[in-house]
Amino acid sequence: MLSSEDVRLIGYLHGGFPLSDRPFAEVAAAIGSNEDAVIERLRRLLSHGDLTRFGPLFQIERAGGRFVLAAMAVPEDRFETVAAQLAAMSEVAHNYRRESARASGPVGTDLNMWFVLAVESADQMAPALRRIERATGLTVLDFPKEKEFFVELRLPLVEGEPHGA
Repeated sequence: MLSSEDVRLIGYLHGGFPLSDRPFAEVAAAIGSNEDAVIERLRRLLSHGDLTRFGPLFQIERAGGRFVLAAMAVPEDRFETVAAQLAAMSEVAHNYRRESARASGPVGTDLNMWFVLAVESADQMAPALRRIERATGLTVLDFPKEKEFFVELRLPLVEGEPHGA
């Protein structure tokens, strides 16, 4: 259960983080806390799984890297095993179960496992896709980004309160 202080911190950080020498001190001052308490609260939220990630989002292509959305048709009896295989790969940012809009994928199974691959350079993408296919024995379909859209969705955590820095 999130405390009111947790909610206030998350709400403040949603969509913004100060770029300064002591950003946690700035956050603390803004929410009426102290730097050490903010850092410890974030560590606790991450360790308990209340937050799954705390960090920047990068436009990887500007740094020479590449992101690709990919999907596989994973037989149900292998789903958890394949999910664990992907989770252990450094190139896989995350993977998840998703209903497919496609009527049937390779081997007659809907595309039910989706994941994002992130590599440091574009020439690393094809070898990463092949490694996944060899490791899982399944066909990987990749969907490279054709156009980038910036969609910033900020939802308030507490009704009636502002959100974002």
